Order: sequence, then C-alpha cells, then structure tokens
Amino acid sequence: MTTILVLNGPNLGRLGTREPEVYGSETLDDIAAAVEASVPGADVEFRQTDDEAELIGWIHEAVDRKLPVVLNPAAFTHYSYALRDAAAQLKQAGVPLVEVHLSNPHTREAFRHTSVISGVATGVIAGFGADSYRLAVDWIQRSRG
Repeated sequence: MTTILVLNGPNLGRLGTREPEVYGSETLDDIAAAVEASVPGADVEFRQTDDEAELIGWIHEAVDRKLPVVLNPAAFTHYSYALRDAAAQLKQAGVPLVEVHLSNPHTREAFRHTSVISGVATGVIAGFGADSYRLAVDWIQRSRG
C-alpha cells in the first residue's frame, strides 16, 4: 500500500469559513474524506499546520521515508525559501511532489503569481478547488502503481 502525505500550510485549517467565495465551503476534513474515498488502496495522510518549521519537518520525514507528497503550501508558496529548500530534497531523492492550490493563483493578486515551490515540484495542479487534491493523489497513485 502506498502512503501519500498530503501537507497543508497556514490558514487551510480554516477552510469552509475563510473566504468561501475563493476557497469553497468544504472543510479540510471534507476534502480529506473525499480524497481518501476516491483512491482505494492508498494510505492518504492529511496534515495541516500554521507553523513553517513543522511543515519543513514533515517534508524531511517524507524524504527520509521516501513518501510522495501533495503539498498546498498556502502563503508559504510565495516566499518560504526554507520550505523550497526542504522540498528540493524530495526532488533530489526522486520522490514525487505535487504542489496544489484550491484557487488559481495566476488569476488573483500579483504577489500570488510567483511560487518558490513550483521549480522543485514534479507538477502543479491549481484552480480546481478540492478536485486539485484528488487529481494530485490520483496521479501519484497511478505513477507509482
């Protein structure tokens, strides 16, 4: 069975109430349940933190355990070079990393147009709401299968 870490950055624990016109009305727990139901045979582990250091620690864990990662870095997308450097270790180890976003950052404020993570990600899925997660996990499962 494949274990896939689905890691979520700051404020994503507020999904469902935080700007539902942008991020939708589903909570992160709703998204986790839908993803887990859509990929039988995978052990999908959702985690969320507002703490950059904790998120980096989870990336290090993924590198050490060779676990594929779906990452929604949230605001860290645009400026966290520390997170980018941790994520680069996944690429170096040959471990898939899919960056996901609920909204399409390129249709939003200019500061959201740049991702420091994308350059070290295997791929990026954005703008499909909760389906961004399902698409990422499905791709990882098929690519490892």
